[in-house]
Amino acid sequence: MGVARRITAPGRVNLIGDHTDYNLGVALPVAIDLGTTIEFTDNDSDHLTFFSTLYPQGIDLPRGLDLDMDILKNLEPPWARLVGAMIATVRPEHGGIGRIETTIPVGAGLSSSAALMVALADILGAEGSPRTIATLVQQAETFSGVPVGIMDPLVCAGGLAGHGLLIDFATLAIEYVPIPESAELVVVDTGVRRSLRFTEYASRVAECEAAAVTIGPLGQAEDADVAGLRDPSLRRRAHHVVTECARVRQVAAALAVQDLPTVGSLLVESHRSLATDFEVSTPELDELVTTLCAIDGVYGARLTGAGFGGCVVAVTRPGAVDLDRFPAGAWRLVPSDGTVAASAGSVSGAPGGNPEAAAVAG
Repeated sequence: MGVARRITAPGRVNLIGDHTDYNLGVALPVAIDLGTTIEFTDNDSDHLTFFSTLYPQGIDLPRGLDLDMDILKNLEPPWARLVGAMIATVRPEHGGIGRIETTIPVGAGLSSSAALMVALADILGAEGSPRTIATLVQQAETFSGVPVGIMDPLVCAGGLAGHGLLIDFATLAIEYVPIPESAELVVVDTGVRRSLRFTEYASRVAECEAAAVTIGPLGQAEDADVAGLRDPSLRRRAHHVVTECARVRQVAAALAVQDLPTVGSLLVESHRSLATDFEVSTPELDELVTTLCAIDGVYGARLTGAGFGGCVVAVTRPGAVDLDRFPAGAWRLVPSDGTVAASAGSVSGAPGGNPEAAAVAG
């Protein structure tokens, strides 16, 4: 006992492909150089205690915590529900004390919760491929009260430096897509905070499920299928998913030939679809996209993440955006390794990557 460990899991920015993961579509996210770090020391107790730089009072939870939503929903502060759900999912063999710190802005849509959960999974003893870890995290987050998709934890666990991940959520196959050095990824925060638990995220998931009853998984549907939906609201939700999946593939192809103007125009189309068809944007997000797109050297911008607040991602020429111009926060992000991928063996065509993924680095 008394063995100390330290693990960092990255956040992620979704370059394009939002609300496609739980619809068995495709997306193109990137693991980033902002992350959550946990330092943990085992002990012989039956409790796990975690302190956070954001909550120095700490939380103390039993090692044998049950995966029971009635128990988890009453844990405070809210992030204790995530910790409790992961403890109940992994069933760690030992107690211990952990300290959590993060450079990811919480609630900004950069996967602070997924990074926390992926780091917790590793610290608590979960083993396996990025897919295995991501599945555990998805299960735990769902039990904590948010029906999340698998994308965020899969990227946090399986990212690859210098690349985006073209993920097919019907198979969980990953193609690693190089991000050109001439493309800079800039994320700007609106300052509008949201917790998915208190937004219409669950309603959007339910609407997509309702549409899928008629036309099948939206990520595999076509325009002709969407036209057959009688409910106009469900038709708009499905239209976003179908067109978004097409845009994801088009962005991957454009990145392969370093056609950044096309990438930018597709990002703007994506934002318009998220705002009108899927109705997850806000006035602050819309205004920020407009502001960024008016800057010389910005190819395009869109909301990133689930929406309802948070951040906008832009693809720009290097140095085009003055970060100090945005008081709520702005970052230049570097595509980074995931927690598992960073220590994994090589895969063909993608050195340092996920050995399980069907990976191609172009």
